[in-house]
Amino acid sequence: MTQPARPPVRTSEEARAARRRPRRDWVWVAGIIAAGVPAGLLWWVLAPGGQNLISGNAALASGTNTQGWLPRDLVLAGLFVLAGCLVAVLLSGRGDGGTRRLLLLSVAASAAAAVLAWQTGVLAGGWLGGPQDTSANASVAFSLRSLTVLVLWPAAVAAGFFVLRIIALLRSSADHDADDARTWQ
Repeated sequence: MTQPARPPVRTSEEARAARRRPRRDWVWVAGIIAAGVPAGLLWWVLAPGGQNLISGNAALASGTNTQGWLPRDLVLAGLFVLAGCLVAVLLSGRGDGGTRRLLLLSVAASAAAAVLAWQTGVLAGGWLGGPQDTSANASVAFSLRSLTVLVLWPAAVAAGFFVLRIIALLRSSADHDADDARTWQ
């Protein structure tokens, strides 16, 4: 009679590392989500209708000027692409190389961070900005007109991670080919 195969015995160090991994993953996710707050504040400080530090154009400072609405959305879009690329670089640079599970968690956390950044910027505009008469149009107040901008942070994470993995695979393939060429010489 055959005995069932026993699972390999883990050392205490391996067991501790396996228990710490999910905790570190959730710290990673919480860090990405928390990055939404400074991103939203930065959006309000840089964008037209907020503090308007990028253009400095006094005509765009007020939300009543419709020409400031597109740049306001583009500032947030740029911040989201930058944040997504940063998350992708940090994820691919991790010791484990970024697992599929962690990639999915990072994309989901980036979506939550984008929503948090949007709402933080709108809240900062309401609290720190001057009162606006929004009876003509709701976009007079500091707001986001194009909600599709919210997709840019998670999309940049996924696309950036994909590109970095392809580059890593091409490098490893080139290194493997170079090693093979040296062994045949």
